Amino acid sequence: MQVSQQINARWIIPIDDANSVYEHQALIIQHDKIIDIVPQKNLSAYQPKEVVELNDHALIPGLINAHTHAAMSLLKGLADDLPLDEWLNNHIWPAETALADEDFVRDGSELAIAEMIKGGTTCFNDMYFFPNQTIAQVLKSGIRANIGAPVIDFPTRWAKDLDEYVSKGVAIYDETRDDALITISFAPHAPYTVSDESFKVIQPIINELGLTTHIHLHETAKEVEESIEQDKESPIFRLKRLGLLGPDLMAVHMIGLSTDEIKLVADFGVHVIHCPRSNLKLASGICPVDALTKAGVNVALGTDGSASNNDLDMLSELRTACLIAKGESTNANTLPAIEALKIATINGAKALGLDKQIGSLEAGKQADITAINLNSLETQPVYDAVASVAHSASRSQVSDVWVAGKRLLDNYKLTTIDEPEVLEKAAKWQEKIKQFHHRSIKAV
Repeated sequence: MQVSQQINARWIIPIDDANSVYEHQALIIQHDKIIDIVPQKNLSAYQPKEVVELNDHALIPGLINAHTHAAMSLLKGLADDLPLDEWLNNHIWPAETALADEDFVRDGSELAIAEMIKGGTTCFNDMYFFPNQTIAQVLKSGIRANIGAPVIDFPTRWAKDLDEYVSKGVAIYDETRDDALITISFAPHAPYTVSDESFKVIQPIINELGLTTHIHLHETAKEVEESIEQDKESPIFRLKRLGLLGPDLMAVHMIGLSTDEIKLVADFGVHVIHCPRSNLKLASGICPVDALTKAGVNVALGTDGSASNNDLDMLSELRTACLIAKGESTNANTLPAIEALKIATINGAKALGLDKQIGSLEAGKQADITAINLNSLETQPVYDAVASVAHSASRSQVSDVWVAGKRLLDNYKLTTIDEPEVLEKAAKWQEKIKQFHHRSIKAV
């Protein structure tokens, strides 16, 4: 049988139910799909058009960044070491109000996508203004994405009121419904920026279109305290009262949850998106990953935006998640290496409703693949390939990336994005943003 590609690898870590690790086997790809995994010595059944030799590498499913704000890559490092309220109100929101137009989102998204591909990410879940510009960069680059149609209770450059947010969100869904690499969510920003009335308007539309919902929830202790003071209930219980909880909800951050709140999440099948390094950097709190997973909650992993992280490095994110979970639970067995890889792959696919298509290397699934070269000082010797990837490997060891069978990173080089051009655009934005920020700080 003639096939598109045969990738020979030292290790294949498919992320399946048996926690398999295959050695000296080959991944067989036909067009955009995986059709087989077979021993390299038993390949007579296939005649590949292309053979890729990765004999020092581990193949894993493409990493899934389940929460980010791609365009905010242009704001990385703008205002560091500040609490969330001050960071947002005095620095980030003023900069966005002044500068975040279509050009900003176009160039910031391209910068983010280039960084994500080079770090092994094949799919990301975005929440930002001018999502049409992010979508254009997704299609140009060949990465996969779930794009959030933003909703927030104040005017922005993207929309002046709720009606415009909703109509533009529905239009984006209509325009992309046939794009294989794009899915759409509605993305109400957070309970503290979206009113009950706005939630009541968007939820029937979400239900009618069969979309997922992507929202910041229990982002800080202060948010929870203010909700209890104002609404006499925590944000998640407020969403329950509004009928918004369910398996189509992706709740981002979820720090400091009570036992009752964890049970509520589990009972309604809500997906939790853990952003450990952003939470640490903004001193927001800790997501109780161990308690959530023990309750049966699907926990996925996201970087958040570069402005609060300050990168889109999923390998570092999963390692940080692993260490925090062990420390928070005082149990070294919490979130072992294979489970850490799952929260960065298949669990993200489940949260996005894409687990039948991506998140593992199995026959019939899309060929979204990341290759990591373990023949490096950082990862030698290799006693356990899973542990080496989860605990030792860095994104600089990601050599090759495929999405839907298309090679987006070939021997460390981007194939669909002009890296020098992206860097040149970033430098121009740096000067523009720096000048605005200096004026803004002086004005305060």
